[in-house]
Amino acid sequence: MALFRTFNEDSNNFTVYMKNFRTLLIIGLVIGGLVAIKIFLLGGGTASQPKMGGGPGKDAPVLVKIFVVKPDTLNNDLFLSGTLTANESVELKPEIAGRIVKIKFTEGTRVAAGDLLVKINDADLQAQLKKVKLQEKLISEQLERRKKLLTINGISQEEYDAAANQLASYQADIALINTQIEKTEIRAPFSGMIGLKNISEGAFIAAGTTIATLVQHDPIKIDFSVPEKYASLIKQNSTVLFSLDGDDKQLSATIKAIEPQIDEASRTIKVRTIAQNRSGALLPGAFAQIKLPLASSKNAVMIPTEAIIPILKGQKVYLVKNGIAEESKVETGLRNDVKIQILKGVSIGDTLVVSGLLQVKKGSKVKWK
Repeated sequence: MALFRTFNEDSNNFTVYMKNFRTLLIIGLVIGGLVAIKIFLLGGGTASQPKMGGGPGKDAPVLVKIFVVKPDTLNNDLFLSGTLTANESVELKPEIAGRIVKIKFTEGTRVAAGDLLVKINDADLQAQLKKVKLQEKLISEQLERRKKLLTINGISQEEYDAAANQLASYQADIALINTQIEKTEIRAPFSGMIGLKNISEGAFIAAGTTIATLVQHDPIKIDFSVPEKYASLIKQNSTVLFSLDGDDKQLSATIKAIEPQIDEASRTIKVRTIAQNRSGALLPGAFAQIKLPLASSKNAVMIPTEAIIPILKGQKVYLVKNGIAEESKVETGLRNDVKIQILKGVSIGDTLVVSGLLQVKKGSKVKWK
């Protein structure tokens, strides 16, 4: 009985072993088949075909486009953004509080320097002035009589001096009241266009209330900022061109002032120009496109911008010498819409690679049509 159990167990183990063996054999055959297919497709198949002798190989030249550097004319124009500013601008405000008794200007019209624009009630000041003038007249007459008495020793010097001091006091009071009366009159400090009024006749206004704005925009200023590296090229009294947003017409202005220091935050220097504006078409606050001529050169080295390759510490180009690409680190200057100035690294007569740069490396053979 024990012998039968042992035989039965051995049979079962043998059956399991055979099943595992068949499974492993099938997996091995599948893997072997896949390997054979791969070898046939990638190895045997290609081995039976002839190599493409004319295809691109390791030493095959790269097809590129080239550019031969020739002397070029460079107009060193700097394009900047500017803002039109009034030549003079002021908000008209009273120095004292009071009731408006007269507005003598029309909104949006031209006024001349010194014109009376607004009158504040000064009836109390006029009454005080009249009273002090009468007192001044009375003491003046007394002083004349005391002067005659002093010459004949009819009065003492002290009595005469007291009357003279009183006269001087009244005269000072008159000057003070006249100054206060002047503060009730708001006059145009310069000629210009007056804007919209913010008050009406009869209104009581506090000191510092804005009545209207007076603007002088003939001539008109154009302010703009120039990068610090161009600061040495800006000259006072030189001419710049500008145009307004949406208008291609070129207008001229003259540089009148240059800020004597560079702004640390923006690294720019502020420039102010003056332009004539007799028609009044140029309005303060408008945007202006500035064209600032700096210098011009007839033998500048200019190359296409696409030839420049950025690198970690600067820029480079590929020069072609005897059909071989060579690297050259360059220093750039000004640029326009299609070309960039080269200050160092490229000379007139050099040949540059301008296309196919992704395939070109140092020492690559190149060819072109």
